[in-house]
Amino acid sequence: MTVQDSVAVQALAARLGPDFQLGVASAAFQIEGSLAAGGRGPSGWDAFVEKPGSIQDGHSPAVACDHYNRTAEDVALMRTLGIDSYRFSLSWPRIQPDGTGPFNSEGLDFYDRLIDQLLEAGISPMATLYHWDTPLPLEHRGGWLNRSTAERFADYAAEAGRRFGDRVAQWVTLNEPVSVTLNGYALGVHAPGHDLLFDALPAVHHQLLGHGLAVQALRAESVRGGVGVTNLHSPVRPASRLATDKFLANIFDLVLNRVYADPILLGRYPKVPLVARPWFRALGKISDADLQAIHQPLDFYGLNYYYPVKVATGRGPAESPVGHTDAMVKMPFHMAAFPEYTTTGFGWPVAPDHLGPLLRELKDRYGTALPPLYITESGASFPEPDHVSGPINDAERISYIASHLGHALDATAPGGIAEDVELRGYYVWTLMDNFEWAAGYSQRFGLVHVDFDTQERTPKDSYYWYQAVSRARKG
Repeated sequence: MTVQDSVAVQALAARLGPDFQLGVASAAFQIEGSLAAGGRGPSGWDAFVEKPGSIQDGHSPAVACDHYNRTAEDVALMRTLGIDSYRFSLSWPRIQPDGTGPFNSEGLDFYDRLIDQLLEAGISPMATLYHWDTPLPLEHRGGWLNRSTAERFADYAAEAGRRFGDRVAQWVTLNEPVSVTLNGYALGVHAPGHDLLFDALPAVHHQLLGHGLAVQALRAESVRGGVGVTNLHSPVRPASRLATDKFLANIFDLVLNRVYADPILLGRYPKVPLVARPWFRALGKISDADLQAIHQPLDFYGLNYYYPVKVATGRGPAESPVGHTDAMVKMPFHMAAFPEYTTTGFGWPVAPDHLGPLLRELKDRYGTALPPLYITESGASFPEPDHVSGPINDAERISYIASHLGHALDATAPGGIAEDVELRGYYVWTLMDNFEWAAGYSQRFGLVHVDFDTQERTPKDSYYWYQAVSRARKG
């Protein structure tokens, strides 16, 4: 019996409601390549990858998956996969090379073609406005540390809404502002490479302001699709019952989760314990007008879930979940391991049982202010060969997706731990192996294997498994 025909596939598919969306997700910078083609301008990531030692093994995103030239082939893969929706990102520097001023007709035309091909294939487009590729001229002016970037982002959002608003089913303003802040501005492992630690907090506020202004801009253009935002959320647990572990876990929960979701969903920043307020001084005094702009009504909220976090008192190694950073050793806490779990290629714990409690925590924290949810990213990298001659047996990935989707369905079903959470869909990260930021091509997350020398696409067993779940649900 193949994985496609298994009883487990049938049972999982039977639990999916008729309107539940199965999808895959991607990001422009990770797949498109053609960084200088079609009038695209450079991004902050273009500059970051040129810094020696910034990308593992010196890998380059110049070609990546060559999606810019192979769009039809990739849409055909998705059509055969049988997904309901494709979450992709628009490249801001491809649409507006300088981040200000004229918009690039060739870039707009590229996404016009992609959206039309998706619709022709029966796939609903979910467009993310910002997946980390800030136009380089804006980065030179401070990027998200500069308030004006939020205003420029709204201008770009308005143009995207004008051009694509009649066909995009769902809009995501920002992808993982927490990752941009922590990895890019606080720890320096991602673009733009700043290691400001808590002094990176202005990047939080300006991203959130950009989100709110973009929501207003999209709605001013009367886009037909729903509007939301997506963020990485990780449940944060203390490593022990020690008071210091509990206190520092609470602080990291603020930095990782609440400092983003509270302003968006509640219209206010979370209250910081008095002893920790010096760490948050860089946020400064926030005006009511800014909070009102950030706190826009949303049609949905996107949740990216990969792993839980355990916090222990004291300095630890110079490592973050996405790479080496000397900035980590300056912190009064470190990330402790979860020895009870297996790990992915990135070393992340495979912990689907934390997903239900995370959904419960979000509902308890935000109540009726929590919109319907989509799990907008969920997936895992595992070691795989660079070159293949046939399908890859990636049973670990199948198990990962099945268990995470299963736990999400269990938690939100009647009688589940988060039965009052409205979960509308699940998007696998990612369709195909790609340029995994600072890890280069060393981490393969795809349902489809990509040979980066030949650009040959080879569906893995997980592709056929996900296809079987989709077909069984529809059948």
